[in-house]
Amino acid sequence: MKAVVNRLLLWLAPPLAAVLIRCIHYTSRCTVEGADQLERLWRQGHYAILSSWHDQLLLLVRGYGGQARILISPSFDGELIARTMACFGHQAVRGSSSRGGRAAFRQLLQLARQPGELVITPDGPRGPRHQIKEGVVQLARLSRRPVVPLALACNRGHRFASWDRFLLPYPFGRLVYVYGEPLWCAADEPPQVFHARLTAAMAAASQRARQILEAQGVSAV
Repeated sequence: MKAVVNRLLLWLAPPLAAVLIRCIHYTSRCTVEGADQLERLWRQGHYAILSSWHDQLLLLVRGYGGQARILISPSFDGELIARTMACFGHQAVRGSSSRGGRAAFRQLLQLARQPGELVITPDGPRGPRHQIKEGVVQLARLSRRPVVPLALACNRGHRFASWDRFLLPYPFGRLVYVYGEPLWCAADEPPQVFHARLTAAMAAASQRARQILEAQGVSAV
């Protein structure tokens, strides 16, 4: 019975989730700050590693206008997410820190030689919440790609009682997307130093998104 339910979920849930994401996005008032960071990189022949917190993943697909390769857990929930992202033209790279991580990392390094952004949620798939794991640091160092923080804040939504307090924005609210400055990991930079810089930049992008909402007279969920 469970297998039948899972097959139905895999068939029905992703397209329905894609409709929900589009509905929320199109009925919301959106503000995007810093997207020109990517455009400048593209003009210089570079592509970024987009780094976003796991709880903000759902609507970030609408805050980025290109086609990306996204690192997604090989779990059943990850399969639902991967199929949903495919509805928007994004490719999934399956792996996590606990399952298939080495193979996924090698695939990301290969994909880093091709045009297009890579997307990582550095605190996924199990947390701790808003704490960066080493994978994104090593990917930046070995791929020679810059990491660009991407944060989302909204004024209307629900936070689930999950490890990441996953965010579901409601329709007819305000969405704010903030791209941070590109961070390059120098060949001689100690990993822990880049880790600290990226941690600060991720926090700054999230704080900036909340500040923009507050300047519009509302508070972030």
